[in-house]
Amino acid sequence: QVRLVESGGGSVQAGGSLRLSCAASTYTYSFYHCFGWFRQAPGKEREGVPSIGRGDRTDYSDSVKGRFTISKDNAKNTLYLQMNSLKPEDTAMYYCAADNLIYCYSDSEFDHWGQGTQVTVSP
Repeated sequence: QVRLVESGGGSVQAGGSLRLSCAASTYTYSFYHCFGWFRQAPGKEREGVPSIGRGDRTDYSDSVKGRFTISKDNAKNTLYLQMNSLKPEDTAMYYCAADNLIYCYSDSEFDHWGQGTQVTVSP
């Protein structure tokens, strides 16, 4: 069964940090090799943030490069997103996603999604 559960969202002031977690079921974590974080703010299109694929190859969108870091803990079947130097424009619902993609990029199309966790950054 595909299962992705995000946590760690919250409210923070600009310049602060948050770490998001995405706990995957054992099936999900072992079957899929491409994972990503996406975000969507009200009235805006969904944006791919970072992805991580085979060999822990990562890809970041320009908007978060140098500030966000995606990582995995294989022992815990968990995906992380460390977010530093947060800006008000980072405010959005953040989702993790999984799929098996030939090309695992931050803007790839994923089929399996979690329910999201809200991040709010105040000025």
